[in-house]
Amino acid sequence: MIKLKIKTGDKVRVIAGDHRGEEGKVIKVLIETNKAIVEGVNMISKHTKPSAQSPQGGIVKKEAALHISNLMLVEDGKTTRVGYRKEDGKKVRFSKKSDKAI
Repeated sequence: MIKLKIKTGDKVRVIAGDHRGEEGKVIKVLIETNKAIVEGVNMISKHTKPSAQSPQGGIVKKEAALHISNLMLVEDGKTTRVGYRKEDGKKVRFSKKSDKAI
């Protein structure tokens, strides 16, 4: 299993695919499939049956997962790669572009 460099709450930009250039916040990271769900990006229409939560049923718009390789972290409005290093005995993520801890 690969170490994912994107975490929940990060601001990311889509760098490949139909939604290239769109930005949003990561809602959820699916570690087992190397995918992430980004707020407002890759919207799909899901048809739902009537249930207790939605007695009417119908069509619901929701975000679909995108592969991690198609996402890039955004820092100060620019995309950056992510690295790891030890600082004071703790492992921290840092921006390869600005060399600042994230």
